[in-house]
Amino acid sequence: MAVTKRLRCFALFLLALVTASCAADETIAPYQPRFGRSRPVIAVVGENAGTVLSDYAIPYGLLARSALADVVSVATERGLLTLTPLRIAPDTTMVQFDTRYPEGADYVFVPAVKVPDDPALLDWIRAQAGKGATMISICNGSLVLAHAGLTRGRRATGHWSTYQSRLTKFPDTMWRKNVRYVVDGPVVSSAGITAAIPVSLALVEAIGGTARANSLAASIGAAGWSTQHDSDAFRLTASDYFHGAVNTLLHGTDDIGLPISDGADEIALALTAEAYSDTLRSRIHVLAPTAAPVRTRGGLMLVPDLVAGRDRTPDVMLPVMDNTMGGLPDALVPNRLLADIAARYGAATARLIVLDWEYPAANYLDAPPTTSND
Repeated sequence: MAVTKRLRCFALFLLALVTASCAADETIAPYQPRFGRSRPVIAVVGENAGTVLSDYAIPYGLLARSALADVVSVATERGLLTLTPLRIAPDTTMVQFDTRYPEGADYVFVPAVKVPDDPALLDWIRAQAGKGATMISICNGSLVLAHAGLTRGRRATGHWSTYQSRLTKFPDTMWRKNVRYVVDGPVVSSAGITAAIPVSLALVEAIGGTARANSLAASIGAAGWSTQHDSDAFRLTASDYFHGAVNTLLHGTDDIGLPISDGADEIALALTAEAYSDTLRSRIHVLAPTAAPVRTRGGLMLVPDLVAGRDRTPDVMLPVMDNTMGGLPDALVPNRLLADIAARYGAATARLIVLDWEYPAANYLDAPPTTSND
């Protein structure tokens, strides 16, 4: 009896130790200067043919706003980088980045891309990891890291919708769910799109300390950067399939104008453009004063689709995207967008965005809607 009790106590001790260890692992290691740099170099890399907009723009915007690092927008090759439904003129290509920073980046953000097994992208990511960069995937950017072999033998996560396929295709990775982001040494991975905010704040903490991260979080209306999350709450229902089909096949497509100017907040801009595109009922057109690229608040060079006064004005115009969404803090923009889209297209359509973003909006997840507005 005494032996059994001791064994039980020992088992509980081990469980507590493992739990504490896992919790501690979700902290990105403090930044250690390398190569005589006074501040870290952060590369946000995208594939020219197609990269998820918010996966790219949110970490870029937050780290640029932190003023703690040199943040560089990188593309796989020359030309415009498609961040559906927008386009940017990136700072550099992967080859040019290597010439400018032969020692490599300190951190590399890897968004979800159209071709997660692109050979050139995988080679570059492996090379950056080999030079000591910490790799941080957003959403299904974890598929890119997995294809590159960087998650092998490590814990990682990704968008809720690919959990089963990741288990099957990459069984050598310990895929976790019900967590906002996972830190396993130099490999950091996050869940769906909106997890880009907490994992970016976690990196700000690693570089500039907790007080700096708290200050940035407060400025964007974020409560913090906890890893707590319930990915099991996200699921596609028959109603979701039905409304997706109805939106695609039975409704017309609204052309929606998104007016911008220099200094536009790339985070609010990305969330707005992505949300309306995800409705399956609208098409976003960026409208600018001239055809020249517009520099966002953090420095992204956004290429407009339409020029005011020259091109046809879309039938529906959203409020001007100047420096914020009407002064609303970035972390609160999703709630406003969901309310606006529910009013325009119905709660069932707003739910489709919640599922895509993996955004913890209980009113859309707990009671899947069965009706939509026309």
